[in-house]
Amino acid sequence: MKLRSKILFAVMVFIWGSNWSIMKMGLDRSPPFIFVSHRLLFSLVFLLWLNTTHRPRLSRDWTALKRISLYSLFSTFSFASSSLGLKSQGSGVGAVLTYTQPIMVFMLMVAFLGETFSMIKFMGTLLGFSGVAVLFLENIGSHLSWDLLLFLLGAFLWAVGTVYFKVKLQSQDAAFVNMIQATITSIMMYGVSFFTEPLFQAWSWSYVAILVYAGIGASGIGMTIWLTLLKDEDPTSLSSSSLIVPCIALLFGWILMSEELTALSLAGSALTIFGIFLVNHTGSQRSSTDSR
Repeated sequence: MKLRSKILFAVMVFIWGSNWSIMKMGLDRSPPFIFVSHRLLFSLVFLLWLNTTHRPRLSRDWTALKRISLYSLFSTFSFASSSLGLKSQGSGVGAVLTYTQPIMVFMLMVAFLGETFSMIKFMGTLLGFSGVAVLFLENIGSHLSWDLLLFLLGAFLWAVGTVYFKVKLQSQDAAFVNMIQATITSIMMYGVSFFTEPLFQAWSWSYVAILVYAGIGASGIGMTIWLTLLKDEDPTSLSSSSLIVPCIALLFGWILMSEELTALSLAGSALTIFGIFLVNHTGSQRSSTDSR
């Protein structure tokens, strides 16, 4: 990554990592579907301002708009699947299964886009995910249920959306794509909440503060950075690098929610960081070879 990309990536993973604790607070106050809708509504307000300010060059090609809409549907159903899973499972289980996404991105790139299979990159991705699994090992039971499959479905749809954006939407403005995605997802999630959840009446200043951070921070700023980086970086390396997010989430859980830091969690963090190093070291070597 270039220096600018490294700075943007650091901001993104900091926001996403700290957002796990913020989301826990929000879900304690609100049903999952309406929380996601509220969160993306706040994100949408920010993205409308951002797009108005920097005025991106927008494609008038209907094919591009259809592709953005399809990408938005991948995101919508990914949010819906993960939110349904959170009804019955803890955030630790959700984090582990959500971050199977880098493995899925790697396999999709190899299977459908002809990316050369690199054993070192695959082992690095697998090692990084193993570290994430170890982080939450104490919270994972042996009980397999349909809600765990929903987490996996959410991770798969995130992976599909990541690869689809890289292939079909790389030329589109990241903030504009994120704005359309936030609009479609917020509307659809509100519709699902209207028919399946009780009317939300627990508004408070603390809940609004949570929505500002989760909506404007994680969804507005964080996701726009993600799409911006995805335009320039290798999806496999970028997705694998994002495995650092659960490590940061663990740290913020300890700081904000007094969650225990154990030797097992530190070992998991070390595995994850080493796995990320392997993936990116392989990518750096390939770039150096290609430039000769």
